[in-house]
Amino acid sequence: MMRALPALGLLLVSLAGHAETPQQIRQIYTNEAATQQPGFTPSAKRGENLFRQRFALNDKMPACTSCHTEQPANSGQHAVTGKSIRPLAVAANGERFSDPAKVEKWFGRNCKEVVGRACTPGEKADFIAFMSEVR
Repeated sequence: MMRALPALGLLLVSLAGHAETPQQIRQIYTNEAATQQPGFTPSAKRGENLFRQRFALNDKMPACTSCHTEQPANSGQHAVTGKSIRPLAVAANGERFSDPAKVEKWFGRNCKEVVGRACTPGEKADFIAFMSEVR
């Protein structure tokens, strides 16, 4: 828990009302991951694997793709509520991964519901790396 405080502090400092870029937010998570794993570098491939992985926690939402589709550049639909979801891919949705508070809120909620635990800073950096590459 104490290791998460530096990244959380940086995230909260950046909440001063201005947008960040996905690269800036990914860098915050990368820096935090590097404190736990020296030399950590984000991997879009690992991010894609996390996005596509099926977890046994929730029958209605066993994977990110349950709501966000196999193609993150497409709009999705929440598997339970039916609510429309804008694309995850940065190229298809310029607002994605630009608000640190929203990024942390959705990682917090979705990781717990789908993965069954909080995602690590490295997983978050990898996920943003993948979503930044999708066209």
